[in-house]
Amino acid sequence: MKIETIIFDLGGVLVDWNPEYVFLKEFNGDRVKMKWFFDNICTSAWNEEQDGGKSMKDATEERIKLFPEHKKLIEMYYGRWEEMLKDEIKGTVEILKKLKNKRYRLIALTNWSAETFPVAIKKFEFLKLFEGIVVSGEIKMLKPFKEIYNYTLAKYNLNANKSVFIDDRLSNIDGAIKCGIHGIQFESPEKLIIKLKNYGVEI
Repeated sequence: MKIETIIFDLGGVLVDWNPEYVFLKEFNGDRVKMKWFFDNICTSAWNEEQDGGKSMKDATEERIKLFPEHKKLIEMYYGRWEEMLKDEIKGTVEILKKLKNKRYRLIALTNWSAETFPVAIKKFEFLKLFEGIVVSGEIKMLKPFKEIYNYTLAKYNLNANKSVFIDDRLSNIDGAIKCGIHGIQFESPEKLIIKLKNYGVEI
């Protein structure tokens, strides 16, 4: 088995995105209150609905109806979304460039809203290194469900056993493995190099 294709997640692997960049200031540095807000109001599950194709406008309005006392903060989530999108993760981008030079096929597979992804395209030059990018919000499928992995394999005519998927979330790795794709949980660029080499990938 020789790896031919490396499939990358974006957020948390190649891109630094975190709502804390906006909300920690709004909560005056109080992480307990901020965590409560993310656990109960603008939850990760709620955000994933938009990654799956739901309109941000509809999602925001629905949440305000449920929690009108938090209207300002709820509107802020997508209203100031660009401030949550910081820099590229340089160490991983360097790995991506080296893999490109070694002529591996490179695909991105991301849970990301179709409404906000154009911002990333404009901001991050390295995205041009990918042969293709699968955006969950555009096709209305989400990791870790098998449909999105099978869609990616079929769209780019990939051999699952000759592909490795990199993601920071273990549940997404498990989803890929169930579809026959090798998986690496991302922890740091340094550890990623070691794990890729364990699969015989040249860097």
